[in-house]
Amino acid sequence: MSDFDSPRVTRLLPDAVHQAVRPGTAVVRLETTHDRQGVLDGAWWPRSHDIAAELPGLITALTEHLGPITRVGLDAGAWEELPTRMTVDGRVVHIDPSPVGDDTVLITRGGQDLFSLLVVPPHATPDAARAAMTEAVRVGSLRQAEQILIDTGAGRAD
Repeated sequence: MSDFDSPRVTRLLPDAVHQAVRPGTAVVRLETTHDRQGVLDGAWWPRSHDIAAELPGLITALTEHLGPITRVGLDAGAWEELPTRMTVDGRVVHIDPSPVGDDTVLITRGGQDLFSLLVVPPHATPDAARAAMTEAVRVGSLRQAEQILIDTGAGRAD
């Protein structure tokens, strides 16, 4: 897998988002959430809505920083042909259709640690994606994913 094929993951804080951002980038703040309301733990900017092409790279990158990923919750309507599970790097990852909305992906590490990531639409401009990703990892931000995409213009198709 080339560097372009795997998502780049920035570990902490929004300052790192100001580096070059391109589709396929994930930004993660390493704090768990115990509910699915409010604060996001990071952001992901997939290149397309093809989950079979996009998710393995994200899971590989997150596993490197968070440990083994066991489940992923996605809005079934937002992705092409959502499978029930995938094998990534020799590990089975369960895919749960979830009514989280097309702007969010839920990541489970182990049995209980939950991470909620903003999903920046593939069509977003780099500036809008960067702004959305920065807000998603801003400490203390209580803005929901949908509102972040609206406020930054990342949710609009040009």
